[in-house]
Amino acid sequence: MPKQRSFVRPLSWLATLLLGLGLALGAYADPPENYPFLSYDEGLKQARAQGKHIFLYFGRLGCGWCDKTNKESFSDPALRALYTDHYVLIYADAEGGKRLTLPSGERVTEMELGVRMKAFATPLFAWLEPDGKTIVKVAGVQTVKDFRDYDRFVHGGEYRAKDFKQFISENP
Repeated sequence: MPKQRSFVRPLSWLATLLLGLGLALGAYADPPENYPFLSYDEGLKQARAQGKHIFLYFGRLGCGWCDKTNKESFSDPALRALYTDHYVLIYADAEGGKRLTLPSGERVTEMELGVRMKAFATPLFAWLEPDGKTIVKVAGVQTVKDFRDYDRFVHGGEYRAKDFKQFISENP
């Protein structure tokens, strides 16, 4: 009697492979909940139109420090109100392949933008002028107080006269 070939094993392997690819291609880092984060291109347009500073958050899927910051700092309703009022919020996936248009017109991926901004660790936060010029950036977990201090520095215009270290030593 001839041996019958089983297609169950190859089909289950193929299904697993396709599911894995689908999850990998659809995976991206999530910004904090309940914040109106925009894409980089959209955010730059809105910032220019409104003349508002930009708050740029580089995160990535699986970043424990991003998750910690999202849960411990960005869950604060007063911080959400402050940042939503003072900034155009942009979120970029530091490992993402989504194409962005820089103010110069150059097209890069989110990952390439991260490299240019030296986002070698996540999370990385940057406060920018409406034209995309970097004011200040900081990597790592930040507390609600840290975010408020950066807001006082940027939104208060203090960055025009001093660096953040000098500002915070004079205004603890």
